[in-house]
Parts: sequence; structure tokens; C-alpha cells
Amino acid sequence: MVHFPIEPTRTALLLVDLQRVFVEGSPVAAPDGRAVAERLGRLAGVCRDHQITVIHTVHVVRADGSNTGTLREILPPVADGLIDEGNPLAEPHPLADIHPGDILIRKPRFGAFYGTDLDLILRAAQIDTLLIGGIATHACCDTTAREAAARDFKVLFLSDGTACFTLPGTGTGPVAADDLQRAVLAVMAFGFAEVLSVDAAVRRIRAGSS
Repeated sequence: MVHFPIEPTRTALLLVDLQRVFVEGSPVAAPDGRAVAERLGRLAGVCRDHQITVIHTVHVVRADGSNTGTLREILPPVADGLIDEGNPLAEPHPLADIHPGDILIRKPRFGAFYGTDLDLILRAAQIDTLLIGGIATHACCDTTAREAAARDFKVLFLSDGTACFTLPGTGTGPVAADDLQRAVLAVMAFGFAEVLSVDAAVRRIRAGSS
């Protein structure tokens, strides 16, 4: 597997959709969402201490449905307003712990690059490396990592800093969150990213990385 250096001034921690609805207490919350958010909060603190940019995303759409597109047809909860701007469930979870100096991006689709200024923000700051964590591994984190890799950013995908929720499947029964997690991590390591744990990322940042 590839091994990317972590150079603080050229690296950002991208925390994907640590929103109330995905962290805990909803049908689309990851079973271990709270533990993941706590790990990422610790990592964010280390990143800030080492001058690594911290970026948060939230997945929201306009309440009038004008930018929802086919999402409202594919995902009934979106049509019902689950991630509407102004819905308290769609706001960042307290464990996201957004600090002054962090960057917050509101995105209308799964990927953090589509319909946002993320690419512009990263290029302007001369950032070429992304640590990606958040919820859900198989949707917004996976899509964001693929978008980043296609733009030639170096992606480090956090194995225990991401989490899935169980999917209903397509006629063969539900697909468990743990099975989805393993599958996505394998795909990431195969063609899109270096996969590592939060603890490994912390050690490398503190050691100066090489």
C-alpha cells in the first residue's frame, strides 16, 4: 500500500458530515458514530497543534428542494427534509467541536468537492494531502476520497475514523455496517488512498512524518 508523507503546511484534516443525524440517534446514524467522532476530535486537536488545517463538511440541501435534484427521488428521507438547512438534526454534532480558525463547508451532494469551494480553498493554501474521516464511510467519505484522488490529492483514509450504517440491500438481505466498512477500506487501499488508523496518523504527525 502507498505511504504518503504528512507535511503539516500541505495537509488538511477533512471531517466529513459529523452531523447530529449521522453521529447518533437516527436510522442513518452509524452504530459507533459517537466513538468515531470522539477519535476525530482528538485527531483534530493534534492537527491544530501542528498547524494542519481542519475542515468540516455538512451535507445539507435547501428547504425548498430547489437544489435537491434526484436525491429526493432516490432517498425519501431527503425529500422528507432530513438534511434540510435549518433542520437541527442536520447541524454539526457537538462532538464535531468546530473551533475558530476551522473551515466549514456546506455541500449539497455526497462528495465534498461537488458544488463547493473546497478545491479552490485547498489550492489557494497549497494543500495537496488530505486526511479523511467522518460518516458515512460508504457514501460521503468514499465519494469525497474518490473525488480527491481524481484531482491528484494524496488521500489518507482513516480506518477507525470513519463508520458505516447498515444498508437494506437489494433483495439478498441487509448488508451489515461492519461488512460495508471492510469493503470500502479494501477498495480505498486498492486504488484511491493510504488507509491508516487515527492512532497511526497521530503518531506520524507528532513524529514529523516521513
